Amino acid sequence: MQPQDQFVAARQPRWRELETLLSGDARLHELAPSSISRFAALYRSLCADLTRARATGYDAELVAQLDGLAARAHNELYGARPVRLRALSEFVTRQFPRTLRAHAGFFALASALFFVPLALALTATLVEPELALALLPRGALEASAESYADGLHGRESGVDATMAGFYVRNNVGIAFRCFATGVLFGLGSVFFLVYNGAVIGATIGWVIAQGHGRNILTFICGHAPFELTAICIAGGAGLQLGYSLVRTHGRTRLGSLQANAPAVGTIVGGAAIMLVIAAGIEGFWSPSSALAELKWAVSGVLTVLVALYLALAGRGGRP
Repeated sequence: MQPQDQFVAARQPRWRELETLLSGDARLHELAPSSISRFAALYRSLCADLTRARATGYDAELVAQLDGLAARAHNELYGARPVRLRALSEFVTRQFPRTLRAHAGFFALASALFFVPLALALTATLVEPELALALLPRGALEASAESYADGLHGRESGVDATMAGFYVRNNVGIAFRCFATGVLFGLGSVFFLVYNGAVIGATIGWVIAQGHGRNILTFICGHAPFELTAICIAGGAGLQLGYSLVRTHGRTRLGSLQANAPAVGTIVGGAAIMLVIAAGIEGFWSPSSALAELKWAVSGVLTVLVALYLALAGRGGRP
């Protein structure tokens, strides 16, 4: 059996090196790949040392020291990374808009697939309201018209928060279908973008044709800059997902998906944040009794801010 003094003298340099990595300012995922590999090797070595110290019967103080160091290393290596405000700020102000602009072609195509059917369905329904029945049942259309018949007077206390939660689920569901079905070589994303655009256009057209256009447009103007843009962003991510399965650049399809996953994940994450913002606006501001002129002014400001954010945020500075 190796004496404890010799064991400690032989192994302590590795323990100190691991301690130095744990005590640094940078988190493990921020280190260079070689440092991360070294960290993992030191952790495995420490686990072996801890097992040996326990089996040999070394001092309890030494065992406790190694056990504590192993626990810290384990948490750093396998524990979930906490959400930090700095990381969230970096994502929102730089990573998401930069990544979206780098793949702007998919976003542009998704926007066309969504807004062109919306405009066509809206126009067609205004000319001939009965055409909306090709997309939605009469009962659903009449219920939509009825809900906007009395104007916007606000809701009872507590209802806004409930509706905001509903809008989060509903909006995320639409965006998720536009994105996730992109795995069908992009065809699913194309379908849901076109379908949802046409349904929204037909619904708005029907309500306008029933004489409640001012109410529905005043309701949707506030959250539309975030919600409709986010749906197109999610749909664009789905198209990118499908395209990666078609054009693999020599990789396997799985390899191509993995190569595109970081960018697609970043874009979908940004869209999710925009949908949450849209749901908050839709739940609390859109149904309020504020003047229609004020709501339209706020809508104009939000539209400009969203456009400037997507076009300019994260430009310049470090890459």
